[in-house]
Amino acid sequence: MNKTEKSEMISQIKQLLEESDAVYLTDYSAINVFDINNIRTAFRNEGVKYKVFKNTLFKRALQETGKFNELENHLVGMTGMAFVKENVSAPARVIKKYYDANKKLTLKGCCIENQFFDESQLNTLASLPTKAEIIAGIMGSLNAPASGIVGTLNAVIRDLVSVIDEIAKKKAA
Repeated sequence: MNKTEKSEMISQIKQLLEESDAVYLTDYSAINVFDINNIRTAFRNEGVKYKVFKNTLFKRALQETGKFNELENHLVGMTGMAFVKENVSAPARVIKKYYDANKKLTLKGCCIENQFFDESQLNTLASLPTKAEIIAGIMGSLNAPASGIVGTLNAVIRDLVSVIDEIAKKKAA
């Protein structure tokens, strides 16, 4: 790879880093081509870009962007990089699922908005809710008081109707 190709590759990595809210590093050393293609498909289905770059080029791009600097120390051996924009826990779920099934793909570490997480926190990261789930939970919480008020008003009206009905039965008797 000549100097021009290297600088183009670094530019591509820098663009991916700038566009990402999180970057995951994986060790894919024991994985065959068929399985790596399945992993890439799983990442793609979650909206994650999974790439493999030379560690030295990736390290240089990290230094030039100033983002995700904590990942530099984990660029050893065969490293795959997962870049994600919105659903920052999606790569963790894909990695955990594949690791649980095959014990091959492992997390080296990840940075989510400049906070570093190591491989021991994979289960925690994989259990994080998605953005859509968080929004649904908030909307449900906001909706709960309104439905409680409606239920209370209906109960008052129902009780009032029951009292009037009882009074009407006593007068009729």
